[in-house]
Amino acid sequence: MRAVTTIVVGLAALLALAACGDAASNGQGSGDGQGGQEPTLLIGGIPDQDRSFLEERFGAVADRLSQKLGIPVEYQPSTDYAAVVTAFRNGDIQLGWFGGFTGVQARSTVDGARAIAQRQIDTQFHSVFIAQSDVDANSLADLSGSSFTFGSESSTSGHLMPRHYLREAGIDADEDFETVSYSGSHDTTAQQVAAGSFEAGALNATVWDTLVEDGEIDTERVQVVERVGPYSDYNWTAHPRIDEVYGEGTTDEITQALLAMDDTPQGRDVLDMFSAEEFIASSNDNYAQIEQVAQDLGMLQ
Repeated sequence: MRAVTTIVVGLAALLALAACGDAASNGQGSGDGQGGQEPTLLIGGIPDQDRSFLEERFGAVADRLSQKLGIPVEYQPSTDYAAVVTAFRNGDIQLGWFGGFTGVQARSTVDGARAIAQRQIDTQFHSVFIAQSDVDANSLADLSGSSFTFGSESSTSGHLMPRHYLREAGIDADEDFETVSYSGSHDTTAQQVAAGSFEAGALNATVWDTLVEDGEIDTERVQVVERVGPYSDYNWTAHPRIDEVYGEGTTDEITQALLAMDDTPQGRDVLDMFSAEEFIASSNDNYAQIEQVAQDLGMLQ
């Protein structure tokens, strides 16, 4: 009986092993049931506003593109402006929402990268200089000697272009302000001036208008000194790796998906988070002025 039992047990073990082998060959129970699925396209954006808002905004863009393209798309947050440029350079994100300056930086490090879309407002963008209400300032020249905060060092509307217009007004930001700081984001700049941390600052005019409209800034405590511009700013920039990974023409499909963002209620909700009615086509040539200003200020190597 022992011999018979041993034979039966052995046959059972062999059958079990065979069954496991069949399951593995069919991809069942192997832990890699995603076999054959296309890699995830990662998008990023400069962190110019509150983190939770950016996660909602770019998460909605990712969902929209995934539906349109039929490939997985996810938002990859970044800690600061420079980190987004670095991630694009390394191919860690393949589609980026950049400011004018960071877009120039990103494209300068990746051959074949191109700006594909922007908002209508980005063709005629403005910055706003603000100051505490008790500061006697009617022009940029009057801000000399004040404590001043820019936004991020890599911001177009919060640093690069404000510094450019200050220089045109005869002010060297590093020499003529009592102190100079960088808040990191536009809404923080407005809040710091309103709180009295700095006498004056510069930020994205669209963000300022939204803060005022939403009642988040007390305009009795903060005044607008001057609006400057226009210049080209924000843009969607695509990495050449997109077509290499997903096939020739995929970048064009992404462009068309962005340009058609206003064709559904969900798409229009996305546009609302960009303070836009639509995205329009763009190109690298639109940012030649930004590139030249950055070179003149020694901010682009």
